Amino acid sequence: VKPTMSPLHRFDDEFLPHADALANFAYYLTQNKNEVADLVQDTLFKAFKGADSYIEGTNARAWLFRIMKNTFINEYNQKKRRGKVVDYDSATLKTEHENPDYPLHADLDYELHNSELGDEILLAINSLSDEYRSIMLLCYVDEFKYEELADIYDIPIGTVRSRLARARSLLKVKLKSYASSHGFDTEATN
Repeated sequence: VKPTMSPLHRFDDEFLPHADALANFAYYLTQNKNEVADLVQDTLFKAFKGADSYIEGTNARAWLFRIMKNTFINEYNQKKRRGKVVDYDSATLKTEHENPDYPLHADLDYELHNSELGDEILLAINSLSDEYRSIMLLCYVDEFKYEELADIYDIPIGTVRSRLARARSLLKVKLKSYASSHGFDTEATN
């Protein structure tokens, strides 16, 4: 009989190593760096409480991301019922970084602004609906496999593929003039 891990050891060994990836996903979902820590904390708390329902050897990262997605959806629905509250801090430009200790890997805006990408690309990505933006970023930035995305979103792999194709298509339309202005042939077919 294989000894099972205590919930505390399971938490430390299997869940905590994914905290940075959870912070990225939280940012993709909330688009607000002030809400990232709360969503990560809520997710890890729920994972700790439900650690005995986690099956050892399964994909801990996908399990945690699913918890986060469900937590975010539940909180979003609660906020929607309460009405919109505007937070002054979240209304400031996303490119401002008041806290230099903020983990830069969790800040997509920072990564995009300090890479070769222009503001038009950032705006195009941010203009996608949540379902397209988050799945696209998880696939192409965090390198989740289609099977993992299907598990996180609780959808068939075919739906993952179609959402990614739709997201790419939407970005292509949104960025056509930007690509033309930078010398890319926008009339070529793929």
